[in-house]
Amino acid sequence: MTRAAISFQNVYYAYPGNDDYTLKDISFEIAAGGTEIILGGSGSGKSTLLKLVLGLIQVESGTIEVGGVDISHMRERELMGVREHIGMVFQEGALFDSLSVAENVGFRLREHDDLSEEEFEARVSRMLGFVGLGEFYERGPSDLSGGQRRRVAVARAMAHNPEMILYDEPTTGLDPIIGSTICDLIVKLRDLEGATSVLVTHQLRDAFQVAQSFVMKRNGDLVYNHIDDIERLVGTDFLMLNQGQIVFQGRQRDLFRSDDPYVRQFLEGQVPAFGR
Repeated sequence: MTRAAISFQNVYYAYPGNDDYTLKDISFEIAAGGTEIILGGSGSGKSTLLKLVLGLIQVESGTIEVGGVDISHMRERELMGVREHIGMVFQEGALFDSLSVAENVGFRLREHDDLSEEEFEARVSRMLGFVGLGEFYERGPSDLSGGQRRRVAVARAMAHNPEMILYDEPTTGLDPIIGSTICDLIVKLRDLEGATSVLVTHQLRDAFQVAQSFVMKRNGDLVYNHIDDIERLVGTDFLMLNQGQIVFQGRQRDLFRSDDPYVRQFLEGQVPAFGR
């Protein structure tokens, strides 16, 4: 049986001073190497799930396992070891404006890895090449467009070779064409690097592109493919939250078949732009 990369069991969480739970009885698992796409409107609890995975906040009750390790009530020092296996792409990139592109990408390498300067430069150059920004090594974040900043954020998340990468609304504020290139990077990381992926988004366009795309190497070139028949899709699961509760779990094909009123409302108005 494949070990779960992430497991939530009956998780409840309320922010301090809040009388109601932000998350209520949340249970799901993500298989190692799999993809989970978490949907929902603003305030539904999507980003809170990622904070719990990182151990930035702790459950009120229930259990969270990351890589088979129970992190539900871990101390900060213990959590540092768990986070070594996780990459995080924050909303709008969250780059350090005072550091160069290279220093942003290699920030965790400086903190945690005993690399020579040559090894550092080689690793960072490889990551920037992976996201198509090799020539931006010495530039500052202020020299980058919004899409380029987001690609640097992806390079930073993958620099320490994590087993899983979390994406928190990675295309927020980007136009659809630039947003599509970020989704291509998510697919590329998943298929070529084997990283477990958790994508938080309210954009069905992004969700469906990631779910219905795959990339492979052919004669040294990268070839992207799109699967139109969603009945054939495997390896990607969808989870939809509403007011802190799961209202849908399953494959994309079943998302369209759901009779939950919130799911139907969420789909309405977005689905015609992408088809089924």
